[in-house]
Amino acid sequence: MNTERLRIRKFQKDDLDDLFALLSDQAVMLYLEEPYTKQKTKMFLYRFGIAEQPLIYAVENRDGAFVGYIIYHPYDKSSYEIGWVLHKNQWGKGYASELTKSLIENARAKTQNLIIECSPSQTVTRHIALKNHFSFVENRNGLEVYRLCLNDH
Repeated sequence: MNTERLRIRKFQKDDLDDLFALLSDQAVMLYLEEPYTKQKTKMFLYRFGIAEQPLIYAVENRDGAFVGYIIYHPYDKSSYEIGWVLHKNQWGKGYASELTKSLIENARAKTQNLIIECSPSQTVTRHIALKNHFSFVENRNGLEVYRLCLNDH
C-alpha cells in the first residue's frame, strides 16, 4: 500500500534497529507507554510486526527511510483499528493525515467501521480523527475511542 509520499510494507527482521530508535524515544512514547528496551522492541517486532497476521506495518518515505509504523488490524467483528507512530523528526509533515486517509480507503473493502484509540492528552490524534469524520464513542481503559462508520462516507 502506498500514499502520495509514503510506502507501507510488512516489517522485516532487519527493521529492529529502526524500530528501536522509534520506540526508545521518550517524546514518541509520551502518550503510549514507557520507552522500550532493545529486547522489548525485538519482542514487539516479532509478536506484532512479523506475525502471520501482522498488527502493525512499517512506513517509509519514498527514499526508503523508516519514518514509523501504522496500526492496522481487526478490532472486533465489524471494525479495524488504525493508528500511527512516527519519528518526532517526521511530525508536522502531514504524514498522519495522509496515512489516515489511505487506511480509510483501504479499509472500505475489508470492514464496516474503523477505530482510533488515543490518550485524552493526544490532541493531535483527536484532531485527525475528528477531521476525518470519526466520532467519539467512549472512554475505555483510560483511552478515548473514536469510530468511523465506512458506510456513511
